[in-house]
Amino acid sequence: MIDPELGDDIVNLGMVPSVDVGAGGDVSVTVALTVAGCPLRSQIERDVRGRVLGMPGVTSVDVIVGEMDAAQKSEVMDRARWKARQDAPVTAVSPTTRVLAVASGKGGVGKSSVTVNLAVALAHRGLTVGVLDADIWGFSVPRLLGIGGDVEARQGKMVPLECKVGSGLLRVLSMGFLADEDRAIMWRGLVLNRAVQQFLQDAHWGDLDYLVIDLPPGTGDVQMGLARMLPRTELLLVTTPPLAAQKVASRAADMARRGYLRVAGVIENMSDFTCEHGVTYALFGSGGGARLAADLGVPLVGSIPLHPDMARGGDAGEPVAGGDGALSAVFAELARAVAEEVAPLTETSGCTARLLEDVERALEHGS
Repeated sequence: MIDPELGDDIVNLGMVPSVDVGAGGDVSVTVALTVAGCPLRSQIERDVRGRVLGMPGVTSVDVIVGEMDAAQKSEVMDRARWKARQDAPVTAVSPTTRVLAVASGKGGVGKSSVTVNLAVALAHRGLTVGVLDADIWGFSVPRLLGIGGDVEARQGKMVPLECKVGSGLLRVLSMGFLADEDRAIMWRGLVLNRAVQQFLQDAHWGDLDYLVIDLPPGTGDVQMGLARMLPRTELLLVTTPPLAAQKVASRAADMARRGYLRVAGVIENMSDFTCEHGVTYALFGSGGGARLAADLGVPLVGSIPLHPDMARGGDAGEPVAGGDGALSAVFAELARAVAEEVAPLTETSGCTARLLEDVERALEHGS
């Protein structure tokens, strides 16, 4: 019997701790729910009773409903998340594309600026990079990149806006191309998830080397939905030096690992500030990124200094990674570390991923 909410067999989920069969065909089934007041309780009771009564030799069924303890709840949710991962839907993102989600536990750490500049730096390496602005409420990618315009449709799917960067290419989708920048988007979690799903399924992303996703802060619906839709996503956690930022970022890592996503590394933003006289100040403390990386057992991919050019470049729509200043070199090194060490591209000719990609392309063109 399938739990209608978790989508798996209630026995496999560990929701049936005991079944007692009496000599006269009297059966007692104990069912443990995740919460005693589960709205599906009556349906589950009816289904269990009906299923067992239909078995040969059963004369009566007593269904005893209880509640799981904390450890049991954790185990059943782990199994449900794994089940969702195994049944991930088909998206428009090629199986060979390396998917990097830039995340943080809280706002204000410069996550979107890091996303945009990392994508630009990767494109400068001659790569084709997709940028998905999944921060539906707080979209900022179009302004940070300095691009705008209407999203066109082709064969019923959105066409990302393109931007040439050096010898590479950016393909960008954001709610900012579809909504007024000055008006609040007042959507609940289910609608937010649907918007991200459309960006992943109903778009012509084409062949991408990397898809870099700017996640909203926190550990909410969009993050959990992404884990289900793109289970091969890898997280890059952005933090700042203060301890408070690290602790919140560690929750984002915990969410990712519970959803069976790989935490690829940590990026420390707003680290030391060097004034015009060459004196360096740790305005927000120091070593936060390294401590978080050590706690999580992942590499510190890069440390980005606090510099006014970052804000100026974002306001002007001219990412610092595309210029020739000091920060450009920092992001070039960050992109090198990502492309060569943290999440390198792999040759896929002849492998299952390439075969799947060929099949999907053939189906899309009706051949």
